[in-house]
Amino acid sequence: MFALFHKLPVLSGANLWRILATSLIIMLILTACAPASPTAAPTSAAPNQAQTPEASATAAPAKLPPPGGGMGPGGMGGSLASVDPTYQDVAYAMLSEAQKLDLYIPEGSGPFPVVVVIHGGGFMMGDKADGTGAAGADSILQAGFAVASINYRLSGEALFPAQIQDAKAAVRFLRANAEEYNLNPEKFAAFGASAGGTLASLLGTSCGVAELEGADLGNADQSSCVQAVVDWFGPVDFLQMDDQFAGTSCAQNHNDASSPESKLLGAAVQTVPDLAKAANPITYVSDKSPAFLIQHGTADCNVPPKGSQALYDALSQAIGADMVTITYIEGAGHGGSEFSTEENLKIVTDFLAMYLK
Repeated sequence: MFALFHKLPVLSGANLWRILATSLIIMLILTACAPASPTAAPTSAAPNQAQTPEASATAAPAKLPPPGGGMGPGGMGGSLASVDPTYQDVAYAMLSEAQKLDLYIPEGSGPFPVVVVIHGGGFMMGDKADGTGAAGADSILQAGFAVASINYRLSGEALFPAQIQDAKAAVRFLRANAEEYNLNPEKFAAFGASAGGTLASLLGTSCGVAELEGADLGNADQSSCVQAVVDWFGPVDFLQMDDQFAGTSCAQNHNDASSPESKLLGAAVQTVPDLAKAANPITYVSDKSPAFLIQHGTADCNVPPKGSQALYDALSQAIGADMVTITYIEGAGHGGSEFSTEENLKIVTDFLAMYLK
């Protein structure tokens, strides 16, 4: 390089610029090829089986992903699965562009039990491709379950109950087309994170509730019931969320008109108590509710762990404690790598196998 610049004074103008450009390109290539600085590997905590939540008093509120971004496996950016969907952007209804799903079919002969994955994002963002908050699609597929990751109308497009009506329409569509996709129409589970956890829980408890069904979206002759639910830190009772955070350092702002829950309902939650009750999975709990696995981080400052405890208590009374499991993950916030450890995902797949196989 130094020899090159030593000759520059005797070169013509055209040759000079050619050599300078070539040198610049070489320098850029060398820079691009330099090794990146190593990053520390994330740490994870093993699930902690407990019956009473203890929210961390020093936990900082977790942030929702920005529009267009997402929380994939373990709450990190990325894809829901390491493989492409077997069927992509399948329309399960025709009212909105949002009413589409991606279907992943595992290896094997089938027909396969189905896990309907419902992304989070405060009811206002998120996408089926990244699962926003969910994790474990690869583990679920390897365990022999089909995975149907659904989109639904977000609160900026439609207010509640559009979201649960979409989820129910997706289940009915998959049942109606079970033979085509090699699915077992008798074995369905719902798995959701955050807002998706609410919708998964509603799928589980509101089987047969006409006002949430959205029968006009299609396949009204099919059932939207599911046989098992995995709920990761889903909001439960919007009316109680701020009270459930009392005594912690977590922000008490769910009653605000700008909160995700208020935007879902179209008004500040305390001004529409009947609508908030309609969005509460506990409202519909009965002795016909399916088995539930509920998981929540003890340091979650977005959704109070006490809400999950209330859902657990209601279900235990209705269907028996042997049908409901609640796991508090010590130190985990609103999602995160603690949920996607090998040990925790085995809890999820073992639960699904118990009720779908």
